[in-house]
Order: sequence, then structure tokens, then C-alpha cells
Amino acid sequence: MLNLIGSLIAYCHKKDKSTIRIHECNMGTHFLDRLFTPQAIVVFGASERPDAVGGRVFDNLCKGGFSGPIYAINPKYKRLNHQPCYPSITAIGKPVDLAVIATPASTVPEIIHACGEHGIRAAIIISAGFSEGDGHGAALEKAVLEAARQYQMRILGPNCLGVIRPVIGMNATFSKNTAESGQLALVSQSGALCTSILDWAVGHDIGFSTIISLGDAADVDFGDILDYLAQDPETHSILLYVEGVRDARRFMSGLRIAARMKPVVVIKAGRHDEGSRAAITHTGAMIGADDVFDAALQRAGVVRVMTIEQLFSAAQLLATQHRLTGNRLAIVTNGGGLGVMATDRAIDLGVTIASLSEDTLARLNKSLPPQWSHANPIDILGDASAERYQDAVNACMDDPDVDGVLVMLSPQAMTDTVACAQAIIDAQKVNKKLLLACWMGEQQIEVANKLFSRNHLPCFPNPESSVEAFAYLASYYQNQQLLMQVPGPLVTRSQPDVDGARLIIESVLAQKRTVLTITESKALLHAFAIPVTQSIECHSANDALVAAESMGFPVAMKINSPDISHKFDVGGVRLSISNAYAIRTTYHELIEEVHNIYPDAKIEGVTVEPMYTPPYGRELLIGVIRDPVFGPAITFGAGGIQVEVLRDRAVALPPLNTFLAEKMISQTNIAHLLGTFRNMPAVKMEALVQLLRRVSEMVCELPEIKALDINPLIADEKGVMALDIRIVVEHRVPSLNRYAHMAIHPYPNHLVSLLQLADGTNIKIRPIRPEDAFIEQSFVRELSAQSKYFRFMQALNELNQQMLVRFTQLDYNRELALIAVLEKPGEETELGVARYVMNPDGESCEFALVVADKWQHRGIGSHLMAALIEAARQVGIKVMDGEILANNHNMLKLAVNLGFNVHTSTDDPGLRVVSKLL
Repeated sequence: MLNLIGSLIAYCHKKDKSTIRIHECNMGTHFLDRLFTPQAIVVFGASERPDAVGGRVFDNLCKGGFSGPIYAINPKYKRLNHQPCYPSITAIGKPVDLAVIATPASTVPEIIHACGEHGIRAAIIISAGFSEGDGHGAALEKAVLEAARQYQMRILGPNCLGVIRPVIGMNATFSKNTAESGQLALVSQSGALCTSILDWAVGHDIGFSTIISLGDAADVDFGDILDYLAQDPETHSILLYVEGVRDARRFMSGLRIAARMKPVVVIKAGRHDEGSRAAITHTGAMIGADDVFDAALQRAGVVRVMTIEQLFSAAQLLATQHRLTGNRLAIVTNGGGLGVMATDRAIDLGVTIASLSEDTLARLNKSLPPQWSHANPIDILGDASAERYQDAVNACMDDPDVDGVLVMLSPQAMTDTVACAQAIIDAQKVNKKLLLACWMGEQQIEVANKLFSRNHLPCFPNPESSVEAFAYLASYYQNQQLLMQVPGPLVTRSQPDVDGARLIIESVLAQKRTVLTITESKALLHAFAIPVTQSIECHSANDALVAAESMGFPVAMKINSPDISHKFDVGGVRLSISNAYAIRTTYHELIEEVHNIYPDAKIEGVTVEPMYTPPYGRELLIGVIRDPVFGPAITFGAGGIQVEVLRDRAVALPPLNTFLAEKMISQTNIAHLLGTFRNMPAVKMEALVQLLRRVSEMVCELPEIKALDINPLIADEKGVMALDIRIVVEHRVPSLNRYAHMAIHPYPNHLVSLLQLADGTNIKIRPIRPEDAFIEQSFVRELSAQSKYFRFMQALNELNQQMLVRFTQLDYNRELALIAVLEKPGEETELGVARYVMNPDGESCEFALVVADKWQHRGIGSHLMAALIEAARQVGIKVMDGEILANNHNMLKLAVNLGFNVHTSTDDPGLRVVSKLL
């Protein structure tokens, strides 16, 4: 069984035991297992001093209930906590899985070497004094990482709080707090935030599966942790506190994998830049790093909160294990004002105030006084009893048009706050919909709040925070639609002239320029089938006259200078020039005026363009910036000369498809003016969406693009037209991965191929997509029992939902599944699948292959494997490994024919390990 693929099956088995039986010997492992599920732990720097970090860590481990051996290392002591203390790791003489290091930074490289020699493959470095300090610290960190790589050891930290894993009784931190066992994971770059949440969680009776302080994240980072937590059966929801991202591709990869399987909520510090960024495009001036980060989170299918209070609220909801499938909220309250406040906040956040069904209204009319509000919010009046609360809540919970219920109480003279709370708790026990409470006040509701906490029913202090918590959880499920999108790099309708575009950029860079001329810019857009107006560069007044006469009046004239980005700002634009006499005069005026305002600018003349002023045109902007972390980002919004003032824009990470492009457009204010408006017909939305997808193509295929502005872009009922374009490029070092510059790997269209079998049957081989879940399910279901066992090495009825998600929603940067399909009108049938999963070293992978029984022995498996091997080679993988049952003779024969070396597994004589150098 492949370790990485096996771990997925093991996880899914624990989630749904009815469909899969696992042989324990085949349980998959994760490369971070020794960090989170060690059998034995050693603490370097253990001490009897209560104020020593190492002493606190050792004491926490000893008192936490960890069942395995815990060794202390400190040459100053013979015994600590009534057990031996060793002078070095070699003195222990027994196997150890995890080292926790709390010694001065200067000693850590040598300790890592000693641990590696002892066979330790995971370490938590709590010590500070590395890259967060001076240059010497950075050198120490480099030495630590070099030593760790030598022994294939993974490092958490340095400068971190540590790890708490309650389910195994492991508290490897120096915190005074510990955590109860639960199903919520917290991953934080701030140790202080971890301790704060731990303290808060005690009062709210919230437990955790794992608490992880990343520290400086020199080695193990968000991507690795998320990959582990995605497969961790103890973790059902994840909270992240992010201060910065080092590796966007790994971060997005881990985030997308985790979010496919469980809710992820993120809070990020440092949302605002301290100073304004100098920018040579409108897009660069408008779009900050936080805009791009927000777009990345949306595309990853996760939820972002903005405050610690909101993070705590999200934690309360996620800890309940109740999930939403919509955003329709019913509000029950004993005070009309509370209902109005909650409704206002709901509208602000896009939460739908549920429309109650006729049956629900009739039911409420029977159980409530005549004076009730007869609508949602449901005001059950100030004298509401516990029975009245329960009747109203049960009616709402039973309404199929309600996704969640917020129950609010303001303590009145006649209100029994505890009895009402118990009524709500009892209602929750008989219905699985999400229920939230908001008991307003302090002293009078203290006992009720404790009752809510003991019963894990989330209670909030005010209407706004209650609705915000509901909205964030609802948005998680809406964001899953974005996660499901896997657009390719190219629009399939027509192929762009990528080679021609590259030649234009290469020519510009060869001349040591970075800014394309207007003519070059429009040629580049034209290569991607983007409509542009004609532009003629003119270096004299006579050239301008000839150009104007050639294209016809009226025309526009614009200054042509590589040093001037915003031509209007320096008086460099003249519009609607209607006759030949004005051309030469305007030419000289433009040159003189711009020179006076910007005397150091290099002025190369002017450009002459036909006036394009359709009567119903809307001015828009489409732009591209390259974020230093997440790479290219696309923006859309209102255009014209006031873009930086209006700041109406939406940001998205490429690649885009129709769904994502339409969502981008809908997020802007200008979207309301794109439909029919007064006497203006609606713009041709198909053309606008197509243009956004073409820009996405450009940034996918042309990594040299650093910034791009199309402003204005005119859209009307006939189509779109790019009038002014600014493109900035820079040299990029070639990469084996053609999409290495992007945070999200596009659907690999270049791996699609056609195969004709010997009998003339035409087969398509292509990468799997999320929408292939049905044909993948059918394919596995129809395999014979023997084929299923050969493939999965266990008894398997069919793929459950978790397995389907993992097998069809791939991160193409680290895994690939090629399927062979037979295409018929309106349907496809899967005939076989070959997949690999990249190992953490980035240079090796593990593969699996299965072909439908009735299609075996026809060459499909050989072609799938040949295509898989070539795809792995293209991304720099050097070794492909796999494990095959000894009695799977056909697969072993195929492996030999493909050049794999075969030998018997040292762990299981019934397995054959196959390996191939690529």
C-alpha cells in the first residue's frame, strides 16, 4: 500500500467505517507522524528551575499523561522529576521519535546532528535567537536546516511555543495552560495567541485535537501542517493565525487540501501597509498585499475573520460540529430592538433573513400570543416563558427554508434566563440544524451562559457577534464553490499565439527595457484575441498628420513616453481632434506641455488612435499585478481617470474560468451598471467574461508579465474594446514547471492526449477533475473484488465521500491522476486511472494504477503509466516508487516492462517494492 495514498484511505475509513475495512498492517503513515504521534520523547535543556523554558516543557510532558517514555537531557543533573536525567542523547541507548530542544541557539546545530545519528526524525526547536535576530542567528538557522536535511529530519520552529496533542497526552510547550481533548485544531505563528486561546477555551469548555505554534517556520510550515491535519481523524475543523506566508504554493496547496475535507477559518495580522507603494500602474496603486491574500483565501475555499473576537466566535461554532448548507437565518427574540440590530448586521454581511413557510407561520400563530411579530425576526414579546421560546425555536428548526436559528434574550423582570436557556438546549438535542444563543447582559445571565458552555451551545454577548459567527460559517460552504473550480490555463474556444507574444517580450527585454510601447502592448493583447483599437506611433507632427488621415477623424492623441504611466495626470492626452489643421498644433502642444511638467521624461513622440465612443459604453479596468508572495493577481472594476479614487475593484488569483470571472464581476459596484440601466442596454457579458479569461491566459502563459493595465476598457451591448494598455515585464529564470510563478496550478490541459487501441477504439487520456467524481465512483464500484484488492490492498465496497474528494479534487502541483475515458454522446466512461503523489522531498513520488477488468490486456495500463511517468519527469520528479502485492503478477510484469526494479519488501514478504529512476 502506498504510504501517502494509504493514509487517505485510513482517514476516510475512520470517518465512515461502514464502507471500508482496513488491515492494520496497511495503515498509511504521514511524514509528520513522528512530530504529532511520537512513541518516545526527549527534552534537551530540561531543568529543575521553575522559570526555565526547558524545565516547564519537561514538567508539562510529565504531567500531561503521555504514555510513552520521556527522557531528560541536561549534563547538570542526574535526576529530574524522580527519573534519570542524561548527559547526552547517546547515553539514553533507546529509540526516540521526537526531540524537544530548549537550549541556547548556538548549541542547536550540534544537537540536531546528534539526534540525526540517533535516528530521530522530528524535532521541536523552542529556542530563539535564529533568523528573527541578527546575522549570526541566520547562519545558525542555516546550519540547523542543513543538518536536518542530512538526516531527513523535520523541524518545527525555531522560536515557537511548541505542540499540544491532547488525545495522546502530549503537552510539549512551556505554556502554563493545557488543552482538553476536542476536534478543533489551532495553528498559529504567534505563541502568545495560542496561550490566550487556551485560557479562553477553558471557560467555554472547548477542546482541541492539536495546538501548534509554528514560530519562525524555518522548515515545517503551514502547508505541511495543513496537509497533516486534513488527514487527521482527530481534527474536524481548523483555525489559523497567519502573520506571513513564505511559500505561497505550499500554503495554498495545504489550505486547499484541508478545506476540501473540513472547515478552515483564518485570521491574518498586518492587513494594512505602513506606507503607500510606488506603482507604475493604476492596478498597482489600488491593490495591496491584503487584497491578494483575501483573494487567495476565497479561492482556497476557507473563511477569513478580521478580529480575535470573531476568531473566538468561529471557534465556538466549529466546536459544535453543526454545519450549514445555506445562509438563511431565523431570529427568535423577546425584544424587537435586538431583532432589528441582528437583521441590520445580517444584511450588511449578505446573510438571508429566512422567509418562514406557511406551515411555520400557522404553527407559530397557535403557540404565540396574537401580538407576536408575524414575521422573521420572530418577536415573542418581553414576557416570553421558556415554553414559548421552545415552541418558537422548534417551529423554526423544522422549517425546511431555515438553515440556522439565532435565539436572543434580554432579561426582563419576568424572565427566567436559566429555564429559557435549558429550553433552547433541549430543542438543540432533537434537531441537527445550527442553533446560536445571544443572552444579553452580565449578572442576570451568568448562570445561563455557563449552562450553554457545558452543553456546547454557542452563546454570544451581542446581536452583531452572533450574526457574524453565523455568516462566517455560512460563507465557508459558499466558498467551497470556488474551491471546486479547476480552470485550465487556456480558453478552449481558440488558441492564442503564445509563441508570438513571447517573441515580443523577449525583444523588449533584449533591449533592456521593461515597459512595452503602446503598439507592443496592443500587439501582445491581439495575440490573445483581445479586441484593441488601432494605435500608430508618431515621431513628428507630419507623422501624426499622416496617421490621422489614414484612420479618419476624429482621433485621439496621447504622449508616448516609457517614463509616464498616467498620461492624463501630466496633460498628455487630447481627445476628439476633428480636422487635419489641429493635428500638428496638438502634437507640439502635447510635447511642450508634458516636457514642462515632467522635464526628465524620455518623450518618444505621440500615438494617434481613432476615437472610440460608443453611445452606451461603460468604462472599466482590468489589471494584473504580481504579488511578492502569491504571484500574479487579476483585478476588475470601474475604469477611467478616477479609478484610484473610486477604488471599485475585485481581485482574484488566476487561472479563471467562466464561473470565477462572473463572480469577480458581481463583487464590484460597477456590476450594477452593466445590466439594463435606464435607456442603456446591458453590456455583452459573454464578451467581458471572455476577456477576463484571456487575461488569465496571458498571466498563465507569460510569467514575465509583472504588471498590466487595460484602462479604459469600453464595454457595451456589442462587445468590449481595449483603448489604453500598459504592460510591464521583467526577466524570469526558466523553470521545469511552466506554472511555477502561480500560486494555484491550472488544470494541466497539455497532458490531454488521444489513444487509438488496436481494434480502432478511440480513448482519451486526461487529468482527472472534480466533476469526475461520479464516473470515478462508478469505475471503482464495477471493479472485481480482486482488482479492488490489488489496487487498495484491502476489502473495499466503494469510495465514500471523503475518498471521492481526495481522489478527484487534486493539487496538480503535487499530485496527478490520469484517467482513460471512452467518450460517447453526452457521457464518459472511465476505463482506467494512474496516479502519483509527490513525496515531501519534492524529488520522488509514489504511484498506483488500476484498469477496468473488461478493458485489461489492451494496452491501456501501459499507455497510462507511460503518460504518468512523462508527466512526473516534466515537473522534476526523479524517482517513482510503488508497492505491489506479490500475487499481482500482471502488474509486476507491467512494472518490469516499464523499466522498474523489483525487490521484496523488508517489512512484508507479501509485497514487492518497485522503483524507477526517471
